[in-house]
Amino acid sequence: MSRLLPIIGLALSLIAAFTLGLIWQPQRPTTPDFTQYTAGDERKAQFFDYLLPLVRAENQAILSNRRALNAIIERGHTTWTERPWLKQLAQRYELTDFDPTDPQHRQTLLHLVDVVPPSMALAQAANESAWGTSRFARLGNNYFGQWCYQKGCGLVPNARNEGATHEVAAFDSPRESVRRYMNNINTHNAYQSLRQRRAALRKEGQEITGLALIPSLTRYSERGQAYVDELRHMIRGNDLDRLD
Repeated sequence: MSRLLPIIGLALSLIAAFTLGLIWQPQRPTTPDFTQYTAGDERKAQFFDYLLPLVRAENQAILSNRRALNAIIERGHTTWTERPWLKQLAQRYELTDFDPTDPQHRQTLLHLVDVVPPSMALAQAANESAWGTSRFARLGNNYFGQWCYQKGCGLVPNARNEGATHEVAAFDSPRESVRRYMNNINTHNAYQSLRQRRAALRKEGQEITGLALIPSLTRYSERGQAYVDELRHMIRGNDLDRLD
């Protein structure tokens, strides 16, 4: 029995090490190579199957924060333990001078903390990344065409206008790209009308759908209304509205 104790101890140590991540394990590639799939239905299916869980996971995280925030709003006051969390949430949604004890400030935050319809997210991802095959998607995990403005923050567009300094942002993972895209939709002034439309749908007890919100995306692309029309066609043509 005494000889088994070191073996048992080693086995337990290995289990603990794997659990805590102390022993390196090879990781699977985080992103499929969508160029290996035939353009058309096969590539579309692979693209949606990969991106949809990421979109849903981010929406669930947003909804979790929204439920917690809504519970505080309905209660009518905050505890001292909740205020740091509220400040952190407000910072994530780019609210300056946020006072967690102010009911109006909390209501303003709730207006921002809300979901992005999966149909809209998937249609934009497919459109902006050429179904995951663009250079920015393959090299920078950027599926939504987000820009950044510090040198070295991403990838320089091949067709960037002379004098322009923007880059196409690079992310550590596809999920980070989804997270940053949703945060952009929920914070940027260009999409204020979209957020107002979404809030109105909630107030009226109607479903928040991509087809209802995409008319407010004319400023997402330089193509304006043509971009919106294309997204609408992609949602309907690929039956994405069922995901909302």
